Amino acid sequence: MTEAVIETKSLSKWYGNVLGLSDVSLQIGPGITGLLGPNGAGKSTFLKLITGQITPNIGSVTINGETIKNNFNLFAKIGFCPEQDSFYDGMSGKEFLTRLLRLFSFSADESEERALKALDFIELAEDKDRSIKSYSRGMRQRLKIAQAIAHDPEIIILDEPLNGLDPLGRRKIIRLVKSYAAEGKTILVSSHVLPEIEAMTKKIILIHQGKIFAEGNIHYIRDLIETHPHIVSVKCNSPRLLASKFIGEEFVLNIHFDTSGDSFQVETNSRDKFFDLLPHLIVENGIEVQEITSPDDNLQAVFDYLIGR
Repeated sequence: MTEAVIETKSLSKWYGNVLGLSDVSLQIGPGITGLLGPNGAGKSTFLKLITGQITPNIGSVTINGETIKNNFNLFAKIGFCPEQDSFYDGMSGKEFLTRLLRLFSFSADESEERALKALDFIELAEDKDRSIKSYSRGMRQRLKIAQAIAHDPEIIILDEPLNGLDPLGRRKIIRLVKSYAAEGKTILVSSHVLPEIEAMTKKIILIHQGKIFAEGNIHYIRDLIETHPHIVSVKCNSPRLLASKFIGEEFVLNIHFDTSGDSFQVETNSRDKFFDLLPHLIVENGIEVQEITSPDDNLQAVFDYLIGR
């Protein structure tokens, strides 16, 4: 078994009467680990605790066997991308990174070299001299990631890193994260979107209401999803005709029509059977489909199902 890089024991944090995290004991090793949970589940609190930004009320955090509190040597080994922005908007992207790197005691020349390399990694090199206040949301998100990796940390903590990025930007960051894992680094990535984590890793931790709900292989979560009914929404030019073809199928539990009149929803206990039949019905009946979505195919829906909501 791989030795744990990050270890927590009975970690708990509360804010007055509000519970942020409760009795969390985990071991996280090298590679990519996904921290999954709905908004407000305690993900950010957990990440702030293991990076030493806040202190627990109960429990402990160690990294490489050392306690994190006021351990500045450990801080230098960690790269952290927060969920919220925190920039000096009057600075340029290059200036912001260079000054942060100087705080790591890099020389002026090396700080500039590392800043330019990080900006090139996240494709902000052409905008390095622009004021941060002129950056789009996606550019600001990429700059947050750049500051987390510029000093070449051993441990990378990313809190909702794909927020605000377009699909191409998301794919590039996912490739970047995977490349760091291939180098043997430890990466912990939080998200409330299951497919984002699934694209990066199969190692997951599920968190809900400040407690660890489950941990293990992502196939376990997929199995949980498949055990409850799915809702699939189809928008097309003949919704009633297409919907009628599903009536009587044993895997169809309910059919509902949207008030707009151009779509319907199917509740099914076998998504595979539904999607096997759907293309044939579309072709046979000359249906023009505009959109197919699964509004409940997300982590929140899974949690709602598992906790009996």
